Amino acid sequence: MSQKVALVLSSGGPRGFAYIGAIEELESRGYEISAVAGTSIGSLIGGIYAAGKLEEVKEWLFDLDAWKVFSLMDISLSFSHLVKGDRIIEALKEIVPDVDIEDLKIPYRAIATDFYTGEEVIFEKGNLFKAIRASISIPSLFRPAETDGRTLIDGGIANVIPLNRVERTPGDIMVAFDVNAIDVELIKKISKENSWDEHNLSDPERGFHSVLGRTFSLMNMINTRLALKITSPDILVKMPFDAYGAISDYARAREISQKGRELMSAALDEYEAMRTIPGRTI
Repeated sequence: MSQKVALVLSSGGPRGFAYIGAIEELESRGYEISAVAGTSIGSLIGGIYAAGKLEEVKEWLFDLDAWKVFSLMDISLSFSHLVKGDRIIEALKEIVPDVDIEDLKIPYRAIATDFYTGEEVIFEKGNLFKAIRASISIPSLFRPAETDGRTLIDGGIANVIPLNRVERTPGDIMVAFDVNAIDVELIKKISKENSWDEHNLSDPERGFHSVLGRTFSLMNMINTRLALKITSPDILVKMPFDAYGAISDYARAREISQKGRELMSAALDEYEAMRTIPGRTI
């Protein structure tokens, strides 16, 4: 029997394309994903997978160039958000049939945040695309989603990596992919050399967008650390948030997916090696 996996996918913008390769690596090595929970981009990739359409969506994403990414941005004239956020959902619906979460092939949960109360909102039933649209509503970028009388924004505000929300089954292992890590030693090196431009990192002197973006990333990183102290997965895969973060990186899905596969492969190698140590139980 194959090892069952409860898969948890964090928020993280374009870095979430790493989940495509990670899922493919898990399956290629005989692991069975028995449940998935995701926040923001994690809810999108996880939901597409649970609907059985990851391969089709992958090919579409890999074909996106910078112009196609821009064409999916239905720019808004509102002072509260830059993008309406409907065009991307409509594009996905052309590939993935409209479906309710209860009818997916595996248990799936998506996380959003109530804009007014700050409460975590867990989608485990109802329309899949409504759940995804709410979960990916990055504040100030996407228009908040109105669902069941609530105004919802990105799930990363309430639960950036929903380790405590994925459905578990006897004998499974929890595999979590965190794309909000930070390479502290690299940052210290860059700071010492003052080589921010060379490494394409945010410079606080470039404007409020740069400061705001990095602040959100740091918040996600710190909240992830706290979540991991409460709920520890069996396997944790990490990608630094400085790896990919610009809007233009949404046109690098193939490259990011391959990186995700490599990171998952290394994590599985380590896990499987530990399981073979005599007298040790994982």
